[in-house]
Amino acid sequence: MVLLEFAMNPPDRGDGLSAYVARILDVIDRSGVAYQLTPMGTILEGTFDEVMAVVRDCFLALEPDCPRIGMNLKMDYKPGNASRLKSKVDAVERHVGRKLRTA
Repeated sequence: MVLLEFAMNPPDRGDGLSAYVARILDVIDRSGVAYQLTPMGTILEGTFDEVMAVVRDCFLALEPDCPRIGMNLKMDYKPGNASRLKSKVDAVERHVGRKLRTA
Protein backbone atom coordinates (compact mmCIF):
# COMPACT_ATOMS: atom_id res chain seq x y z
CA MET A 1 0.00 0.00 0.00
CA VAL A 2 1.30 3.44 -0.93
CA LEU A 3 0.82 6.70 0.93
CA LEU A 4 1.61 9.56 -1.42
CA GLU A 5 1.50 13.23 -0.48
CA PHE A 6 1.67 15.82 -3.21
CA ALA A 7 1.00 19.44 -4.01
CA MET A 8 0.68 20.58 -7.62
CA ASN A 9 0.07 24.05 -9.00
CA PRO A 10 0.99 26.45 -11.80
CA PRO A 11 3.68 28.62 -10.15
CA ASP A 12 3.40 31.40 -12.73
CA ARG A 13 -0.23 32.27 -11.86
CA GLY A 14 0.39 34.48 -8.82
CA ASP A 15 -1.16 34.14 -5.39
CA GLY A 16 -4.70 33.05 -6.35
CA LEU A 17 -4.28 29.34 -7.00
CA SER A 18 -7.48 28.01 -5.40
CA ALA A 19 -9.26 27.56 -8.76
CA TYR A 20 -6.40 25.34 -9.95
CA VAL A 21 -6.31 23.41 -6.67
CA ALA A 22 -10.09 22.92 -6.95
CA ARG A 23 -9.60 21.49 -10.46
CA ILE A 24 -7.08 19.01 -9.08
CA LEU A 25 -9.28 18.08 -6.12
CA ASP A 26 -12.18 17.39 -8.45
CA VAL A 27 -9.98 14.85 -10.27
CA ILE A 28 -8.88 13.30 -6.97
CA ASP A 29 -12.39 13.09 -5.54
CA ARG A 30 -13.77 11.48 -8.70
CA SER A 31 -10.92 8.92 -8.81
CA GLY A 32 -12.28 6.79 -5.98
CA VAL A 33 -8.82 6.65 -4.36
CA ALA A 34 -8.79 7.28 -0.59
CA TYR A 35 -7.45 10.75 0.13
CA GLN A 36 -7.06 13.42 2.77
CA LEU A 37 -6.89 17.11 1.88
CA THR A 38 -4.53 19.24 3.99
CA PRO A 39 -3.72 22.95 3.77
CA MET A 40 -0.35 22.17 2.16
CA GLY A 41 -1.22 19.25 -0.13
CA THR A 42 -3.22 16.07 -0.50
CA ILE A 43 -2.46 12.57 0.74
CA LEU A 44 -3.51 9.65 -1.46
CA GLU A 45 -3.65 5.99 -0.41
CA GLY A 46 -3.77 2.99 -2.74
CA THR A 47 -1.60 0.83 -4.95
CA PHE A 48 1.34 2.41 -6.72
CA ASP A 49 -0.49 2.33 -10.05
CA GLU A 50 -3.67 3.83 -8.57
CA VAL A 51 -2.03 6.80 -6.87
CA MET A 52 0.33 7.51 -9.75
CA ALA A 53 -2.62 7.47 -12.18
CA VAL A 54 -4.32 10.14 -10.04
CA VAL A 55 -1.17 12.29 -10.06
CA ARG A 56 -0.96 11.89 -13.85
CA ASP A 57 -4.64 12.82 -14.26
CA CYS A 58 -4.15 15.93 -12.11
CA PHE A 59 -1.24 16.98 -14.33
CA LEU A 60 -3.35 16.41 -17.44
CA ALA A 61 -6.15 18.53 -15.96
CA LEU A 62 -3.79 21.52 -15.64
CA GLU A 63 -1.68 21.03 -18.77
CA PRO A 64 -4.06 22.54 -21.39
CA ASP A 65 -3.88 26.09 -19.98
CA CYS A 66 -0.87 26.02 -17.64
CA PRO A 67 2.49 26.36 -19.41
CA ARG A 68 4.30 25.70 -16.10
CA ILE A 69 3.31 23.12 -13.48
CA GLY A 70 5.21 22.60 -10.25
CA MET A 71 4.85 19.62 -7.95
CA ASN A 72 6.20 18.40 -4.62
CA LEU A 73 5.72 14.69 -4.02
CA LYS A 74 6.71 12.25 -1.33
CA MET A 75 5.75 8.62 -1.07
CA ASP A 76 5.91 5.76 1.42
CA TYR A 77 5.38 2.15 0.35
CA LYS A 78 4.69 -0.73 2.70
CA PRO A 79 3.64 -4.20 1.50
CA GLY A 80 0.12 -5.32 2.36
CA ASN A 81 -3.40 -3.98 2.10
CA ALA A 82 -3.80 -2.38 5.53
CA SER A 83 -4.88 1.26 5.42
CA ARG A 84 -2.37 3.60 7.05
CA LEU A 85 -4.07 6.90 6.27
CA LYS A 86 -5.54 7.03 9.77
CA SER A 87 -3.59 4.33 11.60
CA LYS A 88 -0.29 6.24 11.47
CA VAL A 89 -1.92 9.22 13.22
CA ASP A 90 -3.63 6.90 15.72
CA ALA A 91 -0.28 5.33 16.65
CA VAL A 92 1.30 8.72 17.42
CA GLU A 93 -1.75 9.75 19.47
CA ARG A 94 -1.43 6.57 21.54
CA HIS A 95 2.18 7.50 22.38
CA VAL A 96 1.20 11.09 23.26
CA GLY A 97 -1.80 9.86 25.24
CA ARG A 98 -4.36 12.20 23.73
CA LYS A 99 -6.03 13.27 20.49
CA LEU A 100 -4.06 15.74 18.40
CA ARG A 101 -5.35 18.36 15.98
CA THR A 102 -5.25 16.80 12.53
CA ALA A 103 -7.75 18.97 10.71
